[in-house]
Amino acid sequence: MRLSLAALLFCLPAAAAVLPDAIGPFHRTATSAPAVSDRALWDEYGLKASETASYESDGAKFSLTAWRLQDSTGAMAAFEWQRPAKSVASNAAAWAVEAKDYLLVLHGNYVLEFKGYQPQPAELEALYAALLNVDTTSLPVLTGYLPAHDLVPNSQRYVTGPVALQKFDSGIPPSVAAFHYGAEAQIGAFQSPKGDLTLAIFNYPTNQIAMQRIAEFEKLPGAMAKRSGPLIAVILAPPDPDFAERLLAGVRYQAEVTRDERVPTRHDNIGFLLVDIFVFTGILVGFSIVAGLAFGSVRAFLRRGKSGAEAEPMITLHLEER
Repeated sequence: MRLSLAALLFCLPAAAAVLPDAIGPFHRTATSAPAVSDRALWDEYGLKASETASYESDGAKFSLTAWRLQDSTGAMAAFEWQRPAKSVASNAAAWAVEAKDYLLVLHGNYVLEFKGYQPQPAELEALYAALLNVDTTSLPVLTGYLPAHDLVPNSQRYVTGPVALQKFDSGIPPSVAAFHYGAEAQIGAFQSPKGDLTLAIFNYPTNQIAMQRIAEFEKLPGAMAKRSGPLIAVILAPPDPDFAERLLAGVRYQAEVTRDERVPTRHDNIGFLLVDIFVFTGILVGFSIVAGLAFGSVRAFLRRGKSGAEAEPMITLHLEER
């Protein structure tokens, strides 16, 4: 029993590992737990596990930190939060930013941070294949509603609950946002001629809920709010009201309507239908011929077995007598 317990304890660290032992030619040399600041915000985003590992190969080395979140939405929110202010977009992935010897990548429900090295595409693919419990659900479309003009680079923040709202736009009370309705928000900072301002776009499950909540947003001191479908865009006390008005005008909800359509099959084509009819007719004719030959062969065999007996009389209907 002691041996079994010791074996179990020995296996626990390996089972809890987030990162693989090797990435391409690089091999892991050390592992540690990354410092997690703002634990309440990480919990709200759904942090499940995190790990920092050092890798080396032929004198080259780098560190890799991985955060595994509950779902892809929480990982996207953490990615926007952890993204350095001076980083630029990278071609390494659809969601990736880079700086000198630095790369931050969003992959499903994982956020991966490379320091000291920018991996090659093949090395990234090998890393993706080694990750466990990857969630590849689609990301929320709310991120695409922030206007692009005058947006401060890397200022976007995704809000899934009251902790993130208080951190990134503290002027809006969580009770006004009403997250219990399932609301989420995208926040961004914008540069106006008279100073920076913050735009928050809240998304609600239905238009009716948004219609009810916009009255609460308009009660906030100095608030400028606009509703578009299930979206509510809010700017608090803008230094340039005219700029804020133009910014709000750029927030437009675009509904996407999908319709279930029947997918045509080969049997809907009249040519294929005629071919199928001929094939089925040929099968029936062939079956009839085979059945007739089999029946005749059986009768011939039975007659041969009765060579000394009288032949079976022929059954006649005597129709000429009617």
